[in-house]
Amino acid sequence: MAMVNVHEAKTHLSRLLARVEAGEEVTIARNGKPVARLVRYRRRGKRQFGSMKGNKEWEELSDLVLLPLPPEELALWEGGP
Repeated sequence: MAMVNVHEAKTHLSRLLARVEAGEEVTIARNGKPVARLVRYRRRGKRQFGSMKGNKEWEELSDLVLLPLPPEELALWEGGP
């Protein structure tokens, strides 16, 4: 991983982007202290509806979400004491 100062990053941004496109990570530093990291952008795949089906942790969580609230907590949500 290469480290460059802010001035060098501003001056040679196109070159740094080419290095990042080739798979290298570049750290940008100010006064010798890392401030930012340039990494290749990765597109996320398209989300698929129902992809969590069959996941045990999700099934347990979804069961909890569908339970009615206890009366005390429901009162708080409805603006009660």
